[in-house]
Amino acid sequence: MPETNRLQNYINGKWCESSASQYLEVHNPATAETLARVPLSPPEEVDQAARAAAQAQVEWRRVPAVQRIQPLFKLKDLMEDAFEDLARSITLENGKVLDDARGEIRRAIENVEVACGIPMMMMGDFSEDIARGIDEYMIRQPVGVVASICPFNFPGMIPFWYLPYAVACGNTILIKPSERTPITMQKVFHLLEQAGFPPGVVNLINGGPDTVNAILDHPLIAGITFVGSTPVARHVYARAAANGKRVQAQGGAKNPLIILPDADLETTTNIITDSVYGNAGQRCLAASTVVSVAGAAKSFVPALAEAAQKRKVGVGLEPGVQMGPVITPQSKERILGLIQKGVDEGARLVVDGRDAVIPGYEKGNFIRPTILDNVPAGSTIATTEIFGPVMGIMHVDNVDEAVALVNSGKYGNMACIFTSSGAAARRFRYEAQAGNIGINIGVAATMAFFPFSGWKESFFGTLHGQGKHAVEFFTQTKVVVERWLKDWSRQF
Repeated sequence: MPETNRLQNYINGKWCESSASQYLEVHNPATAETLARVPLSPPEEVDQAARAAAQAQVEWRRVPAVQRIQPLFKLKDLMEDAFEDLARSITLENGKVLDDARGEIRRAIENVEVACGIPMMMMGDFSEDIARGIDEYMIRQPVGVVASICPFNFPGMIPFWYLPYAVACGNTILIKPSERTPITMQKVFHLLEQAGFPPGVVNLINGGPDTVNAILDHPLIAGITFVGSTPVARHVYARAAANGKRVQAQGGAKNPLIILPDADLETTTNIITDSVYGNAGQRCLAASTVVSVAGAAKSFVPALAEAAQKRKVGVGLEPGVQMGPVITPQSKERILGLIQKGVDEGARLVVDGRDAVIPGYEKGNFIRPTILDNVPAGSTIATTEIFGPVMGIMHVDNVDEAVALVNSGKYGNMACIFTSSGAAARRFRYEAQAGNIGINIGVAATMAFFPFSGWKESFFGTLHGQGKHAVEFFTQTKVVVERWLKDWSRQF
């Protein structure tokens, strides 16, 4: 492997070769080709980055907000110019189709645009004469040094749920990308370097679990954001909180889609198919459980099966491909095992996506769209986050049972309903216990100016990513009660 394929860290405004004793190979999941080698950075390099960020933050917080956002304006233009290159990078290292990767970069840019409004979003409150001659006001100040631990499934977007808001609010930041998909952030940090941030304001540290724990334990890091599985989210939340840090940790999901008999057949089928199989099901908002109500199953199960069988699977850069591979061979084996588990537990295999072979890409981690019908309540398929292209179909008799089924799950990331009834939709929106609700929408992905919500075991914390929640998370409030005892104005 040429040395040029060894990824670097970016610390205090400089690209740095890691002293890591171990490097992991980064593979293209569609071809098994080795794309790069990523260092598992030791705790000493986390310390170096945290110290550089802490030193830079002393001056960065004094920069007026209207000036702090100027590099973000430049970054937006740089990302627009590099749009196709960034999208292609995501497809190569993640496997998702190019159109999905383009959508991911567009969402990243939207967060940069929203964060440029920090001079208004960061405003405090003022109340005059709370008592005679006494005023009280609240201001927002930066937290200090923060860190974001990012997942493999959105290597270009999810760091931007946090980075632009953090730096615009006067913080400095460490980004730890997934060791499975670290290449896109290398490209982004070259753009950040061009955007004009002072040394130490933005830092990139590559690594694995030991690097993460060093971040969680570091005394100079005041805030942590995380997106990943629920077990790891719980670990991040507990360990960081025990160290006195503020934390938001996005966990796993098991997102149900409810179909009422009055839903439009063609449109609903297309939306659900895209929701379940987009990015090969490796999205925190991917639908995984479809719940048919009353007579909906009669028409929808055959329609969904036909749509799944028609979906073109292949390499994401090739025209017409609608679904790529899963991220690793280990993920593929885990998903195949879950499919068999579903059959063993009584589900009916309607569409079998196992033994997928894409000519010319036999080493790729491909699974074709799969459908399991009559999934038993409480079974492994009904309760496990598969994170793969598998649709489980369940059946209930009425809306009461559908809502109860949604609310019985331990996750609460997203829930959607498909119907022509406004009353049914309103009731579902009101009662469903999930943080992101879709009405005739298959992926209820929030715009950058709304928080990406999550409930129950899908989220640990209080404030979510994006929008106003991000501003609140990356600032701490200070209340000042003020009185002036001598009135000099009367002497002039």
